[in-house]
This record gives sequence, structure tokens and C-alpha cells, in this order.
Amino acid sequence: MVNPMAGEVALVMDGDAYALKLTLGALAELEEALGAESLVDLVERFETGRFRTRDVMALLLAGLHGGGHPVRAEALLSAEIQGGPLEAARVAGLLLARAFAMPVAAG
Repeated sequence: MVNPMAGEVALVMDGDAYALKLTLGALAELEEALGAESLVDLVERFETGRFRTRDVMALLLAGLHGGGHPVRAEALLSAEIQGGPLEAARVAGLLLARAFAMPVAAG
């Protein structure tokens, strides 16, 4: 079970459920994977629907690593994601949104 308040997003890959999260280390990994592109550019691409498959894959891999799952990029490339490419894109966008969302104060 995932905790959305902690920025986690669920992904079912090859029949197994994973909790993905963009930690600070995962965000640094994401910046490295995307080269010179900034995370602001990535957020804008998702907001406008101009993201690329490479963006989705980089986000999912960083989220898996941030969630404590040492999945290799090659394994992700050949994985069967429940819901297909649209679900992968939805999860990637939600990961990005939750990483930069302000926490809601309890009260």
C-alpha cells in the first residue's frame, strides 16, 4: 500500500506491486538521466502533455530507486506495466506532481 502524503505512487510491473517515490537522491538521478534538461522543463512538458517516452522511463526508474527498489534500467525496458503506456505516463506524472506538492498541514 502506498502513502500519497509521503509522495508515493503505486505501479504494478510484471505482476508485482511497487511503491515509487522521488526522494532527493532519486531527483538527482533523474537530472543525471535527462542530461542538461532541468526538472522545471520536465514538469512543464508533463503539464502541457509534451513529455517523451524517455521522460516517463527516467521518472519510473528514479521513482523505483527512490522507493527502495534496485531495478535496473534494462529490466524496466522489458517489463510489462499493468495498464500499459498510458498507465506508465499517468504514474510518472503523478510521481512528479507529488514530489513537488506542499504537504497538507494536519489540524
